Amino acid sequence: MDIPGKSLKEISETLPGTGHKYMEMDLSQLSQHSKIFEMAQSMAPLAALAHCAAVSRRRADVDDVTEADWDIQLDTNLKVTFFLNRAARTSFRSHKSTGSIINFVSQAWWSGGYGGSVVYAASKGGVVSLTKGLARAFAEDGVRVNAISPGGVDTPMMVSDQTPEALAKFVSMIPLGRLANPEELVGAVLFLASDASSYVTGTVMNVSGGQLMY
Repeated sequence: MDIPGKSLKEISETLPGTGHKYMEMDLSQLSQHSKIFEMAQSMAPLAALAHCAAVSRRRADVDDVTEADWDIQLDTNLKVTFFLNRAARTSFRSHKSTGSIINFVSQAWWSGGYGGSVVYAASKGGVVSLTKGLARAFAEDGVRVNAISPGGVDTPMMVSDQTPEALAKFVSMIPLGRLANPEELVGAVLFLASDASSYVTGTVMNVSGGQLMY
């Protein structure tokens, strides 16, 4: 599920097997969230939601941040997460099933970000707090809520608006010495989505190549 339909089609064609479905949707349209779960439940009982949609408006300095920068990051990264998580719990509940919700955050939730990226960091810090609170609220329905905190991942959002020098400096702070491939996060998602983590809720799993240690 994403806004650009072309990339979704391309991704679906690379997946093994058949019957994969994708949906074009602007997640800021909160009233549309239920359609996601209706489609998923039409295929098979819903087992998990992995929510990784986010936006970043990287600015050099705090003084460069605009109100529009603030609004889009807090709305997309935090507000949408709350309402999407709640819609997932509603779907689990209506089908009398248990399940897992996995929210993606960022190592910035811990570091606080740098310069103009503090707004993005604040939005992800909010998602961490939200994840913990919803884990407590949803537990009575058998719905677990956890978060994955990646470090630098080789995606367009990570590399598109950085100079080569800035990116190299960022990578130099990662003990493993490189950005993660998106596929390297799959194992963490599968663990939190499966019964292997049946007693895990309200936690943040650090998958940062050693960049974040605490």
